[in-house]
Parts: sequence; structure tokens; C-alpha cells
Amino acid sequence: MPTTKAKIERLRKTRNSLLVGGGAERIAKQHESGKLTARERVGLLFDPDTFQEMFLFAKHRCTNFGMEKAELPGDGVITGVGTVQGRQVFVASQDFTVSGGSVGEIHADKICRTMDQALKCGAPVVIINDSGGARIQEGVGALSGYGRIFYQNVLLSGVAPQIAIIAGPCAGGAAYSPALMDFIIMVEGIGKLFITGPEVIRQVTGEKVSDEELGGAWAQEAQSGVVHFIAKSDTEALQLCQRLLSFLPANNLEDPPDYGTGEIFFAEDLVLNTIIPDNPREPYNMKEVIQRLVDNADFLEVQEHYAQNSIVGFARINGRTVGIVANQPLMMAGALDINSSDKISQFVRFCNAFNIALVTLVDVPGFMPGVQQEYGGIIRHGAKMLFAYSAATVPKISVILRKAYGGAYLAMCGKDLGCDRVAAWPTGEVAVMGAEGAVNIVYRNEIKKAADPKAARQEFLAEYEEQFSTPYIGAERNLIDDIIEPKDTRQYISLALESLRKKRDIRPPKKHGLIPL
Repeated sequence: MPTTKAKIERLRKTRNSLLVGGGAERIAKQHESGKLTARERVGLLFDPDTFQEMFLFAKHRCTNFGMEKAELPGDGVITGVGTVQGRQVFVASQDFTVSGGSVGEIHADKICRTMDQALKCGAPVVIINDSGGARIQEGVGALSGYGRIFYQNVLLSGVAPQIAIIAGPCAGGAAYSPALMDFIIMVEGIGKLFITGPEVIRQVTGEKVSDEELGGAWAQEAQSGVVHFIAKSDTEALQLCQRLLSFLPANNLEDPPDYGTGEIFFAEDLVLNTIIPDNPREPYNMKEVIQRLVDNADFLEVQEHYAQNSIVGFARINGRTVGIVANQPLMMAGALDINSSDKISQFVRFCNAFNIALVTLVDVPGFMPGVQQEYGGIIRHGAKMLFAYSAATVPKISVILRKAYGGAYLAMCGKDLGCDRVAAWPTGEVAVMGAEGAVNIVYRNEIKKAADPKAARQEFLAEYEEQFSTPYIGAERNLIDDIIEPKDTRQYISLALESLRKKRDIRPPKKHGLIPL
């Protein structure tokens, strides 16, 4: 009978053989392709010496096509738990050096068990995708594995943050798990994300496209809006993941991490008093406003290259995480369209699920007109914004910088959508529509009858702007809490956030609302 020493030696030998994954040759090939190994990625994600691996000794059970002879260390995925900046995070990192990181029954089971642990412990989960897809030899077992992963994604949704990193191929059914998660970080030039690859598309539709054009990082962020962040390397992707986690709570029952000192810092910023051009048609960069309002000008923008007429992202004000939503006058004058409506709605829903206060900066001339927008369902997509903001129970603060017209004004968290504080700059223009459009409708008969229609139109235009294109009527009707100097905006937001810290909003009991998808 083996001695204790022999048993320990066996354990060490077995463990060491498993830790090298697919072996030196395949690891070298992984490095040659510009990728880190699954284990190297895990090492970079976690604080030193905090990672505890789970299910290292897992083995597949497939006996088809000679698979009974195949040794697949860890069944092609590394799973476990560690700390990121001192906070617990669960991980599953697919190992492309082992059978191309293909997903089989036990591979999927490891991921599902890890996600279940994250659910029970109320901790974020990070899935690093680098896989050739379903393990064909395992047939329906592999498909069942994907289904179980999707189910766990949905169970975790709104309970603990889920982050996907696309650090290699992620095609077919595998693409749906990242799509069910909260954020996707993709490595430029290496990550690939699509349902059907270029060859299948060529055979079915005759279209010719490269895998990078079809499923590369820029295609899946700027074009489809599926991806939230683009990284230039594995290392940068993991750093982005760490930065993102620093803004988020561990779960839906906690508040986001607070790095404040307990003091409220606000200083007058006179630059904001001159940032709005005198010409209402002239654009300005909303990102400059955001950077002046948040701590250390530190703003983590989400989906930066998608629907650029809108801006969403995370920042801190007095150390406390806030979600920023804003229009971008530099793009399409900040008008809302289908894509920006979806982008904002998704972000608002996430912030509400994880107790992150919302700060909305408004300069919106309306919803984007056009036949394609109507045919594409701008009504349905715009309604998502109305639903998302109305359903949100976290503190909601809006600041109207310039234009706030029509339904788009309401969609950008107007007072009537349950906004807790609405402030306006004196440059704010709250109206059903812009002055020119309104005058053409309201005074059309008077203009036609006038001796000089052009002069009459200008006179009515000036009169309308004086009476209606201001924030004062809204303030008179309690739809605007205060009209403030731009330089005092950080102070206003800071005090509002502090006063709303213990806000409670009771809603009618129901299973869930029916957002217009």
C-alpha cells in the first residue's frame, strides 16, 4: 500500500501536469498568436496569491470518436475565486491550449458551478472567452452545457455583475453567453464574436467578408453595439476589467464602493459659465462638461464608439459611484435615435439594478426624424428610455444645459418620470419644440397676413424665445427644482446625492414590468 509520502508525491505530479494545460508547444503557439494563456490571464486579474482554483481535476466522460484516450487537463477551462483590489470575484477562463478551449459537458459544468457559487456568495463573475466552440464529439452534451450556462447567466442577471472578456474566438451559440452578461470587453485584432462565420455567410448569402470585418472588436462595438469596451491586448482587457469592477458593487444588495473621505468637495468652476456657445446651433463637447463635474476628471465611458450622439459611463462624485447619461451635441446635435435609445436604456437598467445613482445631462433637440428611423421602430426604442427611467428607483438627478424639447426632454429623465432633482442652467430651453418650428405652426396665419412676412416671423421668433425658450416656465410649475449658474453644478449634484442617499421608492407589487423590447 502506498505511503503517505508517495500519495503526496502523486498529488504533486498530477497537479503539476494539469497546471501546464496543453503543454509547452501549445503554450508557445498561444504566445505567438499574441495571446496570453488562460492561467496567465487569471494571474493578471487577481491580487497576488489570492486565487483559489476549483475543479482542477475535472475530466470529460466522452467515449465517442476515440475521445476515451484524450487527456484534457481541467477539461479546457480554469475556474475559481480570488480577490480583485481586495474584493471577491469568481472567474472562468477558457484554455485554448486544451482542445481549443472547446465546450463539453464537464467544461460547461465547471463554469455553471462557478457561476452558482458567485450567485450564492453575491460576488461578480468574469468569464474569459477563448474557445473553438462546442466540442462536436460530445454532441447534445455540449449543447446542453451551453444551455445550462445561459440559464445561469439569467439567474445571475441583476444579482451580481457579469463581465465577459473576448480574448479569442467566440462563435455560434457561445456568443450568446457574453450577450446575456452585463459588459463585454473585447481584445482588438484577436477577439472574434459572431453567430455565423464568414465562410457560412459566403455559402448561404454569397456575401464576402473577413472575420475581422464581421466579428472584430470595432465591428461589434461601433456597428452592432454588442461590445462595450475595446482593449489593445489581453493585459489591457484585464486592467479595464479591474477598473470597471472598482465602480461596481459586489451584488444588488450592496451599495457601490465609496472612496470618499466623508467630506463634500465642490469648488466653483467658472469655465462652465462660458462652455455653452451663444449661438444655439453651435455644438460643444459634452465630455468636457462631464470631466469638470466628476472626481479627478475620471470618467469610464461605456460603448464609446457606438451611438456617439449619446454618452453613458461611470464616474465618482465625492468618492461615490454615479452613472452618467448625456447627450452629445457634437454628433447629430445630440438628437436621440434608435441606437442611442437602446444604449441609454440598457445602461439605466444596469445602474438601477445595482444601486448606482443616475446623473443625466440634457441637451436634446428631439428624436431623430426620418423614414428609416420610423420603420426601424423609433417609437418602440424611445419607449424603452421612458420605461427604464420611470422604472428606476435609484436617486435620479437631471441637469438641463441647453435644449430640452418635446418627448426627448421627457425621455432624458424629466421631472414627470420620477426624477428627484431637476436643475437647469440659465441657457436651458424647455419647450415642446424649438422656436423656429413652433413659430411656423402657432403664428403661421399672422405671418401670412403680415405686410412683411419675413420681418413678422423674426418678431414672433424673438417673442417666442423670450417667453418659452427658457427654464423659467418649467420652474414656475415645479418641473424644475432650481435654476443654477453652471459654475455651481458640481455643488448642486453633490448636495442632491447626499440628500438622496437613503431614498426609498415603493412600487406596486408585480412579477415584472413589460419593457417594450
